[in-house]
Amino acid sequence: MGLYSVSACASLTFRNFSLSFRNPTHHRFGFLSTAFASPLRTSSSSVYVQRACSLSRQRSATAIIGRRVSCSLLKVEEDINDEACELVSGIELSVGEGVDSINAHLFKAVKNNNGSGILLLSDIFGFEDSSTREFAYRVACNGYNVLLPDLFRGDPWPKEKPRTLFDEWIVKQEPQRVAKDIATSTKWMIDEFLAAGISKKLGLVGFCFGGGKVIDVLARDQDGYFGIGVSFYGTRIDPNVASNIKVPVLFISGDNDPLCPVNVLENIEKSIGRGSRLVTFKGRGHGFAHRPQSADEDEDAEKAFMIMRNWLNEGLAVTE
Repeated sequence: MGLYSVSACASLTFRNFSLSFRNPTHHRFGFLSTAFASPLRTSSSSVYVQRACSLSRQRSATAIIGRRVSCSLLKVEEDINDEACELVSGIELSVGEGVDSINAHLFKAVKNNNGSGILLLSDIFGFEDSSTREFAYRVACNGYNVLLPDLFRGDPWPKEKPRTLFDEWIVKQEPQRVAKDIATSTKWMIDEFLAAGISKKLGLVGFCFGGGKVIDVLARDQDGYFGIGVSFYGTRIDPNVASNIKVPVLFISGDNDPLCPVNVLENIEKSIGRGSRLVTFKGRGHGFAHRPQSADEDEDAEKAFMIMRNWLNEGLAVTE
């Protein structure tokens, strides 16, 4: 039954009304449409989002570092200008049904969509975290459809909570429940792409907690739903399952990350083989690629993003 046996039907819920899609011959979200714009729920209201890809991010109270988000479908040169950017639409939705349903964000390239889907697994701060959502937006900006599910069922790790309570919190995130939610998200994406007449495989990307889950998910993926993986400084990785992975995996980490030792990643990379690759950044600790804290980290974060983008492009966008 593949990853897990889940409901064959997906539902889309907006506040006070619900639409259920049961006809697999219809394009449910119009993946290939260039005119589609969809609602993205914010903290208090639903809005329509369709914007270009120039963003700036505040790193701390003392320093603001501006970043131009370079976006394109197949070109991967570093000098891409803003005119090449894709438009991205965002929507909050519910995947699965009943007690198995979970919330998620879908970011979709509106212009020149390449038809490839990416399942993005968040770190412990959850799918609502601004750094993770910005990263998802940037990936979508390069022509992809990115699904970002709520792996913690509304209970992510609060940044202000004392670290002494972390073990108590992580125990509540039952591995079987998380795995089932990831499987539900995967099944939803597969159904959507089949409905759109697209046969391309999915990509799997994860950070920290999600980066560790990338290895678990790919090891269980006996139906071959995923064609490629990216693990950013994965935590709680089980090296024993790596040999079951049938697709190449890109590992990105810092060489000064106690939560993700480089020697462990080296062994996993060798165990997987299949063209897998490990890229380490000197002096970098945990979370630098999607949560940089300085100008130097921001520069390495850009390099890491470009490496990931090339990897996804070569493994998904330019192959049938």
